[in-house]
Amino acid sequence: MSTLAGKRSVPCSLRFARFVPCRPSAGQPGLSSDAGEGRASPDRLECSAQWQGGRFRNRQPLWMNTWGAVRSLFSRSPHNAPSQAVPVVADTLRRLAEPPRSGLRATWFGHSSVFLEIEGYRILIDPVWSERASPVSFAGPKRWYPAPVALEDLPRPDLVAISHDHYDHLDRSSIQRLDALGLRFLVPLGVGRRLHAWGVAPGRVRELDWWETHELGGLRIHATPARHAGGRGFLDRDRSLWCGYAFEGDMQRAYYSGDTGMMDAFAEIGRRFGPFDLTMLEIGEYSQDWPDWHMGPEQAVAAHRLVGGRLLLPVHWGLFSLSTHAWTEPIERVVAEAADREVTVATPRPGGSVEPDGSTPEAFSVWWPSLPWRRAEMYPVHSTADGRREPGTVATPPEHLVRWLYDLAFDLEQRGDQRGALNAVQLATTLTRKGP
Repeated sequence: MSTLAGKRSVPCSLRFARFVPCRPSAGQPGLSSDAGEGRASPDRLECSAQWQGGRFRNRQPLWMNTWGAVRSLFSRSPHNAPSQAVPVVADTLRRLAEPPRSGLRATWFGHSSVFLEIEGYRILIDPVWSERASPVSFAGPKRWYPAPVALEDLPRPDLVAISHDHYDHLDRSSIQRLDALGLRFLVPLGVGRRLHAWGVAPGRVRELDWWETHELGGLRIHATPARHAGGRGFLDRDRSLWCGYAFEGDMQRAYYSGDTGMMDAFAEIGRRFGPFDLTMLEIGEYSQDWPDWHMGPEQAVAAHRLVGGRLLLPVHWGLFSLSTHAWTEPIERVVAEAADREVTVATPRPGGSVEPDGSTPEAFSVWWPSLPWRRAEMYPVHSTADGRREPGTVATPPEHLVRWLYDLAFDLEQRGDQRGALNAVQLATTLTRKGP
């Protein structure tokens, strides 16, 4: 029986932290009336500081070795997908029926789908319950195991938060099932039009630009910058924005990175909204051929420290084959890096929950098989500083130097030297410009 019916509904109100005043309309100076109803009109998109030349742009551009990425498809790890059943948690619903002891709990359903509970509010992040992350049902990345819980059986979310519109984060079937339950949606600029096309009423969709804020009762949800891309094809490339989210309660805070490469903005996110009791950072589906699109395990640990994280929950792994590495390599590498940096990292099974107060010891076990994997020194992944790399170069900076700079940035951040921390991050990414 579904547990959704009869749950309380929290009124949503939208507060824009700031906006660019352009093309005032009748609805509100500087903000179109369509945006006030939940849609981002063309005026609203063009008001964004991220909108340039008819598309959204990253502050730090992306570099990609397209032909290298194609060639790598023919050299996948033999362990790119599980050969045996992945163990999932069987009693997720029983656990979710009880409120979190600490007031903050995250339940991971594989890849980037997370059910976040914070100070009495429930947010479902990037729900993908379909069999494939694909525009068609017969081809494309296929999930390795069924969802541990039926979507309709989850405790009723107060909000569904979407980071961007790529297929492994925005799933049409899942959105329509959630829409049938009358839920509200929070999305980056431009993503709302997809939900409207799928039948979601404009009044139940809110679109945010970077640094804007949505208020859910007493919880403040800030859209944060990410270094990635938007769109679902060549024709609409980057015509929708991408973001992460900072969840700010009265007593507790959590941060979700969305998909992102390493970026200077992490220090600013930590300064504005941190420190965070929990971070949910992407660690998987990386490659030296697209180092700016996904930051990988080691840089995820560095990002966790830069934003002021207490407990790291790795996401964006463990459900789909979207790169060529062994399926266990991201979690092995992030655990190793976290140990070196004295960072606490949670490793729940799919369907498992974690709380930052230590009340979920089962979320810190090694449940995946022991398979061959490449350590950071064997296959380093470093984002570029500005999306540029000289053709033909393969040299990489010393791994210890890059790590030292990230450690320095963390120490400077802790001492309140924001400018020094930013300079250290910029130098680290600059050094990787010519390396994979």
